[in-house]
Amino acid sequence: MRKLNTLNLVVAAVTAAALMTFAPMPGAGQDQKGGRGGGKGKGGPPGGEQYGPYYAAPPKAGDPVGRTPDGQPDMQGFWTPRFNQAIFEVQDHPKAQPGIGPGKGAIVDPADGRIPYKPEAAAKAQELLSKQIYLEPEAHCYVSGVPHAAYQQFGYQIVQPTGYVLFLTEYAHTYRAVPTDGRPHISPNIKMFRGDSVGKWEGGTLVIDTTNQNGKTWFDMAGNFTTPAIHVVERYTPVDTNNINYEAVVDDSTIYTQPWKIAGQLGRHPDLNMELMEFACVEGNQDLVHYTEGVGGKAKEKGPLTK
Repeated sequence: MRKLNTLNLVVAAVTAAALMTFAPMPGAGQDQKGGRGGGKGKGGPPGGEQYGPYYAAPPKAGDPVGRTPDGQPDMQGFWTPRFNQAIFEVQDHPKAQPGIGPGKGAIVDPADGRIPYKPEAAAKAQELLSKQIYLEPEAHCYVSGVPHAAYQQFGYQIVQPTGYVLFLTEYAHTYRAVPTDGRPHISPNIKMFRGDSVGKWEGGTLVIDTTNQNGKTWFDMAGNFTTPAIHVVERYTPVDTNNINYEAVVDDSTIYTQPWKIAGQLGRHPDLNMELMEFACVEGNQDLVHYTEGVGGKAKEKGPLTK
């Protein structure tokens, strides 16, 4: 019996860790003090944060941007995204959607805040949202693509060894290694979740050009999908030591009528002792509320963890 109880506790611990992989889960964010506290509800900002239920560093002016040993703007440290509710729905969404409260996304062009889909692509996105939301990639422990990696839940660390900018993400222990020597892209035959990113500095702005994505990622949890033809150009511009302005232009002539742009800001985490936590992802361990049959998902039977 003692062994059984111990096993149950282990299973419960693994389950709790797995739930942190799903962005809508309350309790998976960081609190206002920089701890690992919980948010309130799915898709709605607790306590007025724009990014709830995930912690976003409050806006605070910093000092002038320093320089790395190789003379580039110093962006090193731990950062949290401020992109409204883009992680749930990248578009403006004044009406509630399955598992997602009403709110604002991160699209600034077109002015209506909507993705300029071609008709057949818009129909596919609506089908994913209304009937196939269980296909949401991060619910299956997939890596986020670009530009979704910029507004990834739980934030990330930036490190700048000579000739590179590294993005170390807490979610799923993922990372991006971006060379800044302006090298050409790899063969277009090679496809990856985050594609091939090459960067260069234009004055005080880091410009990253990303191709070679595999088309298996979404921009959010609302069915806004990608294809292998996606091309993204990001611009990271440090404002001061506490804030980085971000924008990305997304182009894919196979599904959009025109390129479109998102914009947001990164805020430095105020906790001087901040570090990336261990992260576990267990696919399908427990369904979320918005993965039920009533909202287009596929319900699963699950029994109690303990007797």
